[in-house]
Amino acid sequence: CALPGSMGRLTKLWFCSPRFHGEGYQEGLAEGSHAGMAEGRRHGALHGARMGSEIGCYLGFALTWHCLLQKCTDPKNSKKLRALDSLIGMIQKFPYEDPTYDKLQEDLEKIRGKFKQVCSMLNIQSDFRLGNERSSLTF
Repeated sequence: CALPGSMGRLTKLWFCSPRFHGEGYQEGLAEGSHAGMAEGRRHGALHGARMGSEIGCYLGFALTWHCLLQKCTDPKNSKKLRALDSLIGMIQKFPYEDPTYDKLQEDLEKIRGKFKQVCSMLNIQSDFRLGNERSSLTF
């Protein structure tokens, strides 16, 4: 800190303190912002991967059952096929690329609900779990 030499060391320190405090604050803010952005990216990637895995399981399930039911001639299958078509359509319209979409959670809950409805119609017990290492869909 450049102050006149006639001042004592404590006085110089007292006058320079606000400057050092301001510089320290700015450095801390920059470091904290950088760390926060990195943590936010990791958090977003993790939750995005979980959501993608969950929706991917629903889509694979729906497409498989749709193929299986199309081959059967049972007239009861038309209602099941319509429900599967609805689930597939909801999944295909889901905005994967837009994490800022304001109805993201609401739409995901609708997909989960439709999935449970389809499982009920097919007399299948569903349990979608997201574990630490991998996701699983059990029947």
